[in-house]
Amino acid sequence: MNDYLNDPRIHREIIMDHYQHPHNHHLSEDPSYLKAHMASESCIDDLTVMMKLENGVITDVCFDGVGCTVSTASTSILTTLTKGKTVKEAKAIIAEYYTMIDLKPFDVEVLQEAVAFQNVGKQANRINCATIGAKAILQMIHEKEHHDEK
Repeated sequence: MNDYLNDPRIHREIIMDHYQHPHNHHLSEDPSYLKAHMASESCIDDLTVMMKLENGVITDVCFDGVGCTVSTASTSILTTLTKGKTVKEAKAIIAEYYTMIDLKPFDVEVLQEAVAFQNVGKQANRINCATIGAKAILQMIHEKEHHDEK
């Protein structure tokens, strides 16, 4: 696993695979889905992410739009990692992802293929690209939690 963790060729392969064949790359017509639109001022990224939350579980999460390689691949990976998870588990995954982006020690087992983005924190101009999907997922979770409090 250590070779996998430190091999930039494997990281590039993961990123390119998720860019060329993104997972969960569609939108839903179901009006019960939560929706977040994210756009970048410094990149072509303009993504819509949708999520179905049922009884505290993310039963589906999907996205579509225009995105650079990093935003498309990271959103593909994060939607895959959070689908089927409880809100608490999804928040923990995203928190771990941000820990990695901040170049701090992180749990490889939690992040799985997302480790491909471990060096993005060294490229300030790519951080927004790598976190656009995470921001959308968190925004929808927070909106749902805020709505449920009322």
